[in-house]
Amino acid sequence: MADDKDVLRDVWFGRIPTCFTLYQDEITEREAEPFYLLLPRMSYLTLVTDKVKKHFLKVMKAEDIEEMWFDFEGTSLKWHYPIGLLFDLHASNTALPWSITVRPACRDLLHCPSNSVIEAHFMSSIKEADALKHKSQVINDMQKKDHKQLWMGLQNDKFDQFWAMNRKLMEYPTEEGGFRYIPFRIYLTMSDRPFIQKLFRPISPDGHTHTLGDLLKEVYPVAIPNDDESKHYQVVIHGIEPLLETPLQWLSEHLSHPDNFLHISVIPAPSD
Repeated sequence: MADDKDVLRDVWFGRIPTCFTLYQDEITEREAEPFYLLLPRMSYLTLVTDKVKKHFLKVMKAEDIEEMWFDFEGTSLKWHYPIGLLFDLHASNTALPWSITVRPACRDLLHCPSNSVIEAHFMSSIKEADALKHKSQVINDMQKKDHKQLWMGLQNDKFDQFWAMNRKLMEYPTEEGGFRYIPFRIYLTMSDRPFIQKLFRPISPDGHTHTLGDLLKEVYPVAIPNDDESKHYQVVIHGIEPLLETPLQWLSEHLSHPDNFLHISVIPAPSD
């Protein structure tokens, strides 16, 4: 793996200042003060909101708080999307702190699943990513305790613990020049489709290194403006707009989320 540990560390320790407020129509015995928290981009809302629960327990029933859910400007925030992806997709061009509304339990949906449900989803994503990268050979060679180390590293926000194991998932034979396929998902705010995902190799058959721009041309070409037109979309990964010339293999190794997927948000460019 390329020796860019500072990049990995900067990405891992990315934080989003956030203000949690209780849904206005929720009747409480006394007014609920907002709660401020620095949310880790790499994690999931359910893993990092125990402090939010404790704060609003002062004014809400315990059963309501146990299955609380979150929204931003009326959009429910999916528990199985990484926090950084949720922000990039829904709030990239809004002022900080990110303003999230806390809503009580809903009879129809379990909005706030247990950690074991999130762990199962997370491990399923890692296995899918490794099937794309290495035909599942790396993840299958790991023991159950190795899988647990990946999860505990994420859950407890332990960079070294996580990367001691995850680096194995980022290796590939030098002669191949990269992974078999790049695990990626492209998310569109202006589509009912959850995301776009297809097989895409980091190296072309003639040995050309594929870039982010090559991927977009193949999968979602409207994201790239023509030479004579203004930019209609922003392509965001971890809160930044990488150059379209950036090699896809490098992005996959350094800007993937802990689930080993490159989560790419395509959002409308702000109008001046």
